[in-house]
Amino acid sequence: MSNSVGVLVSDPWLQSQFTQVELRSLRSKFLSTKRESAHVIVGDLPPLMGKLKGLKDVVTEQEIAGILAESYAETSHELDFESFLRAYLNLQARVAEKSGEMKNSSSFLKATTTTLLHTINESEKASYVAHINSYLGEDPFLKKYLPLDPASNELFNLVRDGVLLCKLINVAVPGTIDERAINTKGVLNPWERNENHTLCLNSAKAIGCTVVNIGTQDLIEGRPHLVLGLISQIIKIQLLADLNLKKTPQLVELVDDSKDMEELMSLGPEKLLLKWMNFHLKKAGYKKTVTNFSSDVKDGEAYAYLLNALAPEHSSPAVLDTKDPNERAKIVLEQAEKLDCKRYLSEKDIVEGSPNLNLAFVAQIFQHRNGLSTDTKSISLSQMMPDDIQVSRDERAFRLWINSLGIATYVNNLFEDVRNGWVLLEVLDKVFAGSVNWKHATKPPIKMPFRKVENCNQVIKIGKELNFSLINVAGNDIVQGNKKLILAYLWQLMRFNILKLLKNLRYHSQGKEISDVDILNWANSKVKGSARTPQMESFKDKNLSYGIFLLELLSAVKPRAVNWKLVTTGESDEEKKLNATYIISVARKLGCSVFLLPEDIIEVNQKMILTLTASIMYWSLQQTGENFGPSEEDSVSQTAPSDGDGSAVAESISDLTIDDAASDTSQSENGNSTIGG
Repeated sequence: MSNSVGVLVSDPWLQSQFTQVELRSLRSKFLSTKRESAHVIVGDLPPLMGKLKGLKDVVTEQEIAGILAESYAETSHELDFESFLRAYLNLQARVAEKSGEMKNSSSFLKATTTTLLHTINESEKASYVAHINSYLGEDPFLKKYLPLDPASNELFNLVRDGVLLCKLINVAVPGTIDERAINTKGVLNPWERNENHTLCLNSAKAIGCTVVNIGTQDLIEGRPHLVLGLISQIIKIQLLADLNLKKTPQLVELVDDSKDMEELMSLGPEKLLLKWMNFHLKKAGYKKTVTNFSSDVKDGEAYAYLLNALAPEHSSPAVLDTKDPNERAKIVLEQAEKLDCKRYLSEKDIVEGSPNLNLAFVAQIFQHRNGLSTDTKSISLSQMMPDDIQVSRDERAFRLWINSLGIATYVNNLFEDVRNGWVLLEVLDKVFAGSVNWKHATKPPIKMPFRKVENCNQVIKIGKELNFSLINVAGNDIVQGNKKLILAYLWQLMRFNILKLLKNLRYHSQGKEISDVDILNWANSKVKGSARTPQMESFKDKNLSYGIFLLELLSAVKPRAVNWKLVTTGESDEEKKLNATYIISVARKLGCSVFLLPEDIIEVNQKMILTLTASIMYWSLQQTGENFGPSEEDSVSQTAPSDGDGSAVAESISDLTIDDAASDTSQSENGNSTIGG
């Protein structure tokens, strides 16, 4: 493996936008400008940017200055290298938009936010505002600002302090954010607003949103395309929450045998919703198959058949007899109203085939009347659900971590989606760039089974090169969906990423290897002398369940982060839950991107405690000039001690060593420590 270290930037998404050749060239130009005047300011950019690829001979210096003025009020504003890169990307996006080369990527189905500018869909905005008015209208803090006028831009002003988005996340997935951690006073200062948005973005990732290319400043400025992109994801997650076998086991009615069952389990919620819709349409005699929520539903016929099948008491022959799509759409919505479905779309949205709003409409019909029987065909839940609660939690944590990395594939079902090896190769390439030989990889859909095995064999090969513990493990184990081995591999990969990120902070680690022991010792040194809690003996120390040590650690790295008036003694189960929930929200508010649950703290899940502590450590070291390093003893052996955890994930996998080549990229997103947990 190579020992060379390329140009590092702290934001993984930003890093991914450039090749190392481009980064070296851009850094050279940036440093050259900096040497001339000791710093780089906004006023320096027009002549510099005008000579760069994609801008030269396409846009004038005056136009560049005008675009920059939208983001920077003062030309004397000083820029660091990452701000310089972001400004360059923004200029490229604006030029592409101007020349008509940019494609609209704000699809509700893909649910990704973007730094590019888009035309705002007023129908979508109106629907999201109606949703917010409905679900948050009685919120004690927000009710004085609601209802919002969907015809105005009040929404984009209200999101600027971060409270609305945090509350909306809790509507989508109750309990995600401890609302005691939200800054909710009348007028927030810039730091408090930034804290709210940091909490919002890290919590959004923790419920499955893709936010790798959106920052707190975008939300503080209320940028409409980014705000709507994030809100659409949050609402989608709420509306599709029941589209899984755990919440709605009756979905087994959609399949006939075990092979179909396997396919059903691998479907994402949108595809599962389509399968549900087609199941009822076929029974109702509809001859076509609906493959999307746009062109296939524009004529309203599919909706007419669906509602007649689900609610015959409200059906009318007129809906099928009419030849006018607009009239049919009107009747369809009248029928939907009788099912107590809130209107997410208008007749125009049906006729024009708005994918975002049609998906929301069908999802709400499913919520109100799914038309499935209570007979589960004797298929036991044990065949459909993960083996136990711990496996389910670990699956969730790793799935969310993978999605937070911003890889091309979105993971809906971890155990099913990794079986062809492609997702794991994407993750490996993200965590350890250049490790994957893409010439020997096959991209899905993969029809030939041996191609899946080839992908997974490469996954195992790379793992062994990274010193993962993979004794008697073969690629076919992943293809077969061995949950224990999949989780064990992903834990080692997440842990590798954690230690690599810490090692990348060479000015702190002095270039030495980092081990679990160093993380433990660092945490204890921070909490040393606390009268509230003893030192942490290990990451499975049962005293951690009280939550006091972790709160002391958060308070040590940022004194004002913890409001001790809200902290309990942690003696009872209820008090432990309160503290654990508060810990996670405070960590996210600080800037840590973590995916653990309160139960992981209460039950002292050592893997998740380690990743949480490491994330806090990484954030802290980024903020300070503090140095740390392994002891001479630890430098000799880089094997971290195993705590002997007998869970399904962490057996004999604590002997991870970091290779020097691991320090080629950094995975910190928007200043956050995005490393797992």
